[in-house]
Amino acid sequence: MQQQIVGYHLDEEQHWVAQLACHHFQHVHHNPPWTVREWVTTEVGRQHHLGQQLNCTKCDEGAPADRVKLVSV
Repeated sequence: MQQQIVGYHLDEEQHWVAQLACHHFQHVHHNPPWTVREWVTTEVGRQHHLGQQLNCTKCDEGAPADRVKLVSV
């Protein structure tokens, strides 16, 4: 199911995660040659992709909403 990107956060390993309108999260790696998403590497690129859609397999599976894990410093 296609869902809009509504925000981003970094996971505990400092990888970018897209927050989708359906309340699921999806990693958005730039990992050439397998995944080329150079836009992930800059703030401008991430902002430009807000509102664009990603396929959410968690919606297809009926998974519950994701939650951000708080990391203590």
